[in-house]
Amino acid sequence: MKKEISIELLNRAVADELSAVHQYMYFHFHCDDQGYDLLAGLFRRTAIQEMMHIERLAERILFLKGEVEMRVSAEVRKIHDVKKMLELAADMEASSANDYNEFANICAQHADSATKKLFEALVEDEERHFDQYDVEMDNLKKFGDNYLALQSIERSKSLGQGAPAE
Repeated sequence: MKKEISIELLNRAVADELSAVHQYMYFHFHCDDQGYDLLAGLFRRTAIQEMMHIERLAERILFLKGEVEMRVSAEVRKIHDVKKMLELAADMEASSANDYNEFANICAQHADSATKKLFEALVEDEERHFDQYDVEMDNLKKFGDNYLALQSIERSKSLGQGAPAE
């Protein structure tokens, strides 16, 4: 096994996951600010799942006696339009799934089956995230701005009934 190659790939994945956490939290804040609770919650949950990916990747790096590089691969894109948020999120997830498939194959070529399995598991998660964003894009396409208005109205109804704002 060439552990240096695995460590490099794992750190590339850490950088991508850190960037995703930052981007999704940015989207969470703005969706929450606009009253889109369902989408805000989706972005928040996905960010937390991406943080868990970072933890798994870091554990593997440390097991291989590497250094965890905590660098982001991309700056946060300042997007406020929900459709564009969802498109970027879907693109990010599809790109990660493709990268992690490639990384799994490289690890297999270098006899690192444990890291290969980790990347394969991450592919499944990223594909599930992609599907969630794809469903939301379909909802937006089918229902248009009404879909967003309904989310905002639900928050207003809850607040009007005395429910605490989250």
